[in-house]
Amino acid sequence: MNEILYFFTNISEEIRVSVLFGGLTFFLILETGIPFSTSKYSKLSHAGINITFTLITLLVNLIGAMGILKAVEFNKINNFGLLNSIQIPLWLYIVLGLILMDFIGAWLIHWIQHNVRWMWRFHIIHHSDPNVDVTSGLRHHPVENIFRLCFTILAVLIIGANFGLVMMYQTISAFFAHFSHANIRTPYIFEYLLSFVFVTPAFHRVHHHYMQPHTDSNYGNIFSFWDRIFQTSTKFENPYEIIYGLDTHMDSNEHSSIKNLLMIPFQPHRSPQE
Repeated sequence: MNEILYFFTNISEEIRVSVLFGGLTFFLILETGIPFSTSKYSKLSHAGINITFTLITLLVNLIGAMGILKAVEFNKINNFGLLNSIQIPLWLYIVLGLILMDFIGAWLIHWIQHNVRWMWRFHIIHHSDPNVDVTSGLRHHPVENIFRLCFTILAVLIIGANFGLVMMYQTISAFFAHFSHANIRTPYIFEYLLSFVFVTPAFHRVHHHYMQPHTDSNYGNIFSFWDRIFQTSTKFENPYEIIYGLDTHMDSNEHSSIKNLLMIPFQPHRSPQE
């Protein structure tokens, strides 16, 4: 465990970017060989839009890293945070740290965005994608990235996370953003068993259904049990019949224009279908 934490404590930005785009490439290849669905759309133009938002996400996170570093430094100087107030072995520190980072830094802010109207407007960009695949994972409005960054910093302070734990969490989180959105076909029993603990493509696919109440369910990022604990998990009888996107933004001129996607939060509110 010491070696793993040491690796992530000293991980370079170049390695993190390589892991991010390496994972993207890996799942793109799997989507070509074993796709879950075979929707007819221009994968290149679709990827162009989503990767543009991915690059914006990287830029915001790069700037926001200063805030995370300040929080980590504060924890270290003041021995601050829940996990610093108790004596536990390193392996338990890492496990509990990842679980709590995932809850505060991902599940909680995701749930809030679905339940606070003005924040939801920024999250629409992610849900408006009518062709969910691996490139959809980091399709977020820049302001949403700031929301998520603030909750990550909050998680660091509450938990008392050190730098290695934060880097480990962010690396694993990026992998699951790719994995859970990937348009890949996997053995049913494999996904079924895995989904009791982790967010799988089948589990998260329901979240991207174009209508409520499915949209407002299965919020998990890494761990699926948060949705089971808070009773926000649901299933869809025939996953092949799931329609992606949002019923309020199904016009291709809206969800395929980067300019319009950036402006959606500032447009009049549209109520979903009953």
